[in-house]
Amino acid sequence: MRRLLLSNDDGVHAPGLRALYDALLAHANIRVVAPDRDRSGASNSLTLSRPLSLTALDNGFYSVDGTPADCVYLGVHGVWEQKPDLVIAGINHGSNLGDDVLYSGTVAAAMEGRNLGMTAFAISLCGERHFATAARVASTLIGAAEQLSLPPRTLLNVNVPDIPWEDIKGVKVTRLGYRGPADKPLEVKDPRGRTRYWIAPVAANADDGEDTDFAAIEAGYVSITPLQTDLTRHPALNDVQNWLNVFA
Repeated sequence: MRRLLLSNDDGVHAPGLRALYDALLAHANIRVVAPDRDRSGASNSLTLSRPLSLTALDNGFYSVDGTPADCVYLGVHGVWEQKPDLVIAGINHGSNLGDDVLYSGTVAAAMEGRNLGMTAFAISLCGERHFATAARVASTLIGAAEQLSLPPRTLLNVNVPDIPWEDIKGVKVTRLGYRGPADKPLEVKDPRGRTRYWIAPVAANADDGEDTDFAAIEAGYVSITPLQTDLTRHPALNDVQNWLNVFA
């Protein structure tokens, strides 16, 4: 039986994580290692300034006082004698579309699994109602994962519309769209009169063309975007090399 490591960024008690676990339990040997609290937006950060606590909970899940990437790192090296076959992050409470992948702890958890050599999926529900739909999508994809062939250091970012299963139009392979620049932070006063700042909500879409993840979700399709961990902008290499002629 395959070994699956599940994690998330919404915390070990999040309903989406439980829905994912319940959907996959019959088909795999599962371990759950997730943050002890909501760590949304933690991106790929690792905790390097202190040791981490890995705590077994009564329901069999493991809780970590760290980031999603910490959880996958410990899950791979700390709770099994053998490495898992797949790393699944989710089900996230909310979308991870376009630029979101740069900040997402859910995507980061999957990326850490991919960096450690395993096939990895990030699963997000574009809302917080129909977790059963996202769980069924995850179960279907994971059931066929043995037939999946990906280039090295690639993971799949899966977003599911927040609608009933019977209303899903299908599945589309997409590219990332992107949003416009974020607005300025919102300035507020705390009860002691000190100035504090809320990060602004996401900006309007700047690129949501027909082949993007944004467009697929809007039309009622599951979006699957292959992501790579190589951030090099290869077409710019020659431009930068030519620019360096200023040192000649």
